Amino acid sequence: MVKLNDEEGAAMAPGHQPTNGYLLVPGGEPPGKVSAELQNGPKAGCLTLNGVSRDSLAAAAEALCRPQTPLAPEEETQTRLLPTSPGEETPGTEGSPAPQTALSARRFVVLLIFSLYSLVNAFQWIQYSVISNVFEGFYGVSSLHIDWLSMVYMLAYVPLIFPATWLLDTRGLRLTALLGSGLNCLGAWVKCASVQQHLFWVTMLGQCLCSVAQVFILGLPSRIASVWFGPKEVSTACATAVLGNQLGAAIGFLLPPVLVPNTQNNTDLLACNISTMFYGTSSVATFLCFLTVIAFKEKPQYPPSQAQAALQNSPPAEYSYKKSIRNLFRNVPFVLLLITYGIITGAFYSVSTLLNQMILTYYKGEEVNAGKIGLTLVVAGMVGSILCGFWLDYTKIYKQTTLIVYILSFLGMVIFTFTLDLGYSIVVFVTGGVLGFFMTGYLPLGFEFAVEITYPESEGTSSGLLNAAAQIFGILFTLAQGKLTTDYSPKAGNIFLCVWMFLGIILTALIKSDLRRHNINIGIANGDIKAVPVEDTVEDSPTDQESKTIVMSKQSESAI
Repeated sequence: MVKLNDEEGAAMAPGHQPTNGYLLVPGGEPPGKVSAELQNGPKAGCLTLNGVSRDSLAAAAEALCRPQTPLAPEEETQTRLLPTSPGEETPGTEGSPAPQTALSARRFVVLLIFSLYSLVNAFQWIQYSVISNVFEGFYGVSSLHIDWLSMVYMLAYVPLIFPATWLLDTRGLRLTALLGSGLNCLGAWVKCASVQQHLFWVTMLGQCLCSVAQVFILGLPSRIASVWFGPKEVSTACATAVLGNQLGAAIGFLLPPVLVPNTQNNTDLLACNISTMFYGTSSVATFLCFLTVIAFKEKPQYPPSQAQAALQNSPPAEYSYKKSIRNLFRNVPFVLLLITYGIITGAFYSVSTLLNQMILTYYKGEEVNAGKIGLTLVVAGMVGSILCGFWLDYTKIYKQTTLIVYILSFLGMVIFTFTLDLGYSIVVFVTGGVLGFFMTGYLPLGFEFAVEITYPESEGTSSGLLNAAAQIFGILFTLAQGKLTTDYSPKAGNIFLCVWMFLGIILTALIKSDLRRHNINIGIANGDIKAVPVEDTVEDSPTDQESKTIVMSKQSESAI
């Protein structure tokens, strides 16, 4: 256990025993007045924990003498207790300590491993379309065949999302992560056997396996953030998890044109280059699958937030997957978010898939530049995602941020559409960056906003449904935009997307903001409630490990 620092030590009035293991400090009163308050009853504005009155001081003092077990080494020593509203019992039996929360150092390892294997999965999604003309020539197929190598990711997600989210909710985070990483690895190795001109079906099979893996990947960012990270970092963690997928797409735009240059006149060299890319991808995927097996845990020893503690303390028998789905579709704000998220993310998928074709229409022989423009689009989006995550953690302003980013994404799409054919590649780099910054930066906003307005429903289910909507719109938009681009021009296809995004702005403005999770966490998110372990020389026991925690409350009566 750690020692109290000077400020916390000063807040304790000497000679006063904590009630049931906690010291009650009236809001806004100096430490010297604690004695009077304990004698005359707690003042309005003082947070009474566990419904324990001052008559229980003697029993509570006895509890203080009992030993307690220190936190596990991987857990942070700074812990927080979870009070309920005044007059209500905290979770657990009457008179028992409130649930303990702590932040585990392992959370960063879990986040890193997930982000990396999500990166490899996204790389495999985009690696064909960015050099579509090269694969068309190698396999002797049409551009539509190559487009389907990307669209199969979207197609597989829709029918598999319900069994995948059911598995996540009933079998847990670790099994879902293992399936995502394992199938991603398997699909990468299958592609290594497809480096012959008549084996297009084998590379399609490998891509199908990777697309199934994606079903167990895309819905996890908000779940990992909620299960492993505290209220002040949950949005940033979600944005970082999404960042891995975006970085994979960025590398997918950058590396394939470099690793597999257009050498159609030398088929053997082309096959060798494709083989190098496939084997390199499968090696990295295998290493990350191994890391997932040995280091990815189901959940930390202690919940990181009050909202998570409440969910973990609810009886498993009360959960029904079907009821959860029904509740989500009866939630009008979520349904509106489902449509608007599908529109903007589907538009991003469509632009990413068809970017090579759009660029080569106006800039002949610029495959490498097309890849760099795609890289710029995604890297700018990565920056946007992280900034949006920081902003949400700092302000908790979800609807306004979502609406503003949506409007700016629409404006970026309009500018990109009408400057694409100017003949200056530098202009396309700039407009593509602006488009990516806002359009891709929207992704974690949608995830976190959905979790807020649907709590306590499963984060995996809400995120999975958002991604399913994105895949459906992505398929429809890619087919429609591809048809318009081929028959008319890239401008016609982009205008089509602009119209839909304008509709998305209108629907976003109609979403009612009800931040349920934030309201549960408000007591610890604003720093008003914290707990500091009390130093003791007596060996601790696991039965009373919360009994010696001092709670400082500076909330006013109105805040309570």
